[in-house]
Amino acid sequence: MPQLGLLPRKAWVALLSQILRPPHAACPRAVRFHSQVAEAVLTSQLKPNQEKSNFIIKTPKGTRDLSPQQMVVREKILDTVVSCFKRHGAKGLDTPAFELKETLTEKYGEESVLIYDLKDQGGELLSLRYDLTVPFARYLAMNKVKKMKCYHVGKVWRRESPTIAQGRYREFCQCDFDIAGEFDPMIPDAECLKIMCEILSGLQLGDFLIKVNDRRIVDGMFAACGVPESKFRAICSSIDKLDKMSWKDVRHEMVTKKSLAPEVADRIGDYVQRHGGVSLVEQLFQDPRLSQNKQVLEGLGDLKLLFEYLTLFGIAEKISFDLSLARGLDYYTGVIYEAVLLQTPNQAGKDSLSMGSVAAGGRYDGLVGMFDPKGHKVPCVGLSIGVERIFSIVEQRMKVFGEKVRTTETQVFVATPQKNFLQERLKLIAELWDAGIKAELLYKNNPKLLTQLHYCENMGIPLVVIIGEQEMKEGVIKLRSVASREEVAIKREHLVGEIQKRLSDS
Repeated sequence: MPQLGLLPRKAWVALLSQILRPPHAACPRAVRFHSQVAEAVLTSQLKPNQEKSNFIIKTPKGTRDLSPQQMVVREKILDTVVSCFKRHGAKGLDTPAFELKETLTEKYGEESVLIYDLKDQGGELLSLRYDLTVPFARYLAMNKVKKMKCYHVGKVWRRESPTIAQGRYREFCQCDFDIAGEFDPMIPDAECLKIMCEILSGLQLGDFLIKVNDRRIVDGMFAACGVPESKFRAICSSIDKLDKMSWKDVRHEMVTKKSLAPEVADRIGDYVQRHGGVSLVEQLFQDPRLSQNKQVLEGLGDLKLLFEYLTLFGIAEKISFDLSLARGLDYYTGVIYEAVLLQTPNQAGKDSLSMGSVAAGGRYDGLVGMFDPKGHKVPCVGLSIGVERIFSIVEQRMKVFGEKVRTTETQVFVATPQKNFLQERLKLIAELWDAGIKAELLYKNNPKLLTQLHYCENMGIPLVVIIGEQEMKEGVIKLRSVASREEVAIKREHLVGEIQKRLSDS
């Protein structure tokens, strides 16, 4: 159909109805019918154009594109994280971006409402993965794996209100490290905390603190304070908000929204505002209320052993036993931990940006058994690095200090000062590529030499090789340092070796 709009709408309807109506259909009902058909045809033609004019090009809420400059920063962060995982003997693993909906249900407590459900796809109800821990547990159960140390890097999705300034998105990357299997107590757990310290130190984010607690202590504390067992998970979820809310607000939520008795909330408040080191563990062993609870004693015993190993690893001063740490996810069963930055790089004279936790994890001994038909358990402990929040902090630091980023790794640029040398440039760059040297040239037959040299300076390319008529006659290639602008003539057959030597020395 031709473009509409040259005639008024009524004129188009009349014209179309005349075209659509056969000669014999002259009765009023037939005329009315064909007018309706013409109106429908016209609307179908106009509607796509109207929708297109209202369309706004943007990324979905809570997501973002990453520019080449941002990708360089992100890849450096991931390299630091993954190299640490590999240093500790982890193998790589990957799982699908979506799982059967049933796989993810009843694993996240109150946070289950944040799971993205997909429409029915060929008879399967699916959901985007919420984290990497549950897919890992499903993998272990499905493949009957009893022991494994692995790392897993991938995107996850959560349907929450994004806070872009604080690095909180609906789509984000997680880097997980997990140890599955039966081992002596607290040795794998201590290694996970050591890994967190190595990564956060390696990324140079500033001073940090890792809070630790134990879900058995949390549950035992609730029982000792008089919380009904049916409310454990709901109250745990409230306590987990103490890093974002004041105790007064958390208490109000527990009493008014979750119907907890005020005196019970006050007893909890006496504990959750306490934190310290191994000395606090010793104090709680003597606590008249908590010392009567078997779960609490088991948790305190493991934490005491954990602090012994952390001291041997030389990281005990980075760890704080914090009774406010609850970790709201349902699958945690033992030691839990969360890393927070004590100070973030920021503009002088301004308040530090609160980023929340940048890494977290814990022990989840029952999760694999939830997928096993016979309920066979595989004890697991792991950690997750919050890449997006770390990326936001690094980005902020780079803006403050005016740091620049090279978006390519090109080592050598192939240039010519003369026309009709494209074939020689192509031969030369092929030699460099075949030797494993990262090289570029301009995609023009006859580029100006000044344009080529300016490109090298703008892109931070350290070396230029120049070929022209004089070089061809003498059997040499000019090798130029972009920084010093010094040039030397190198025999063609020695060029690759000279470039490799210079690159290794730099």
